[in-house]
Amino acid sequence: MRYLRVAVHQEAAVRHPMHQYVVEHEGFDRSRLLQYVHATENPSTFLFHVEGTDPDFDAYEAALDDLESVVEHELSRCPDDTAYLYVREAVPEHAADFVGAFAQPGLVGLLPVEYRADGTVRVTVVGPAGRLQDAVDETPDRMTVEVLEVGEYDARRLDAGGGLTDRQFEAVAAAVDAGYYDTPREGSVEDVGERLDCAPGTAAELLRRAERSVMERVVADESV
Repeated sequence: MRYLRVAVHQEAAVRHPMHQYVVEHEGFDRSRLLQYVHATENPSTFLFHVEGTDPDFDAYEAALDDLESVVEHELSRCPDDTAYLYVREAVPEHAADFVGAFAQPGLVGLLPVEYRADGTVRVTVVGPAGRLQDAVDETPDRMTVEVLEVGEYDARRLDAGGGLTDRQFEAVAAAVDAGYYDTPREGSVEDVGERLDCAPGTAAELLRRAERSVMERVVADESV
């Protein structure tokens, strides 16, 4: 059994308006689709986690209010510059075509699905190799697929880093390489910053967010 992780590059015209909002506005890093309930007839219901650095959630909510496709929404803000978004929405046709490519018979789509500020949608699916190739081949027009990872499915491996952004993963890898997590500690946050070519404060914040994401997953797994 194989898994495939891809970054789907969408043209702005077919990108969801709220994904486009994240792309166009500073302070937003990504929104992650955590759960959804698909309705045979629209609207469907979705739960997102929206992340950023000092995002303007008042303006974000105003943009949601302006969307005719959104039937109902509620934003629950967290103390760490993130928010959970509950939304009921009539899914547009082009979005349904995109979802259909990765939700065809024989494939299992894994959550979360990530809508990133670089304009890509990160999707992971599991299934036979031939069906994974079909999903790539059947991606709708005005979208291109970049294969990020492919291999034998191992939930433990995917879960370990699945909640991290690319930059957070780079920071953790740099910290391990620098000896930051050794006992006794051999490397400093300054060493991590040098490897990432960023300020020590930025490196520290990346590590803090990465560590929080991993610990949240540990607690969630233990509570099941």
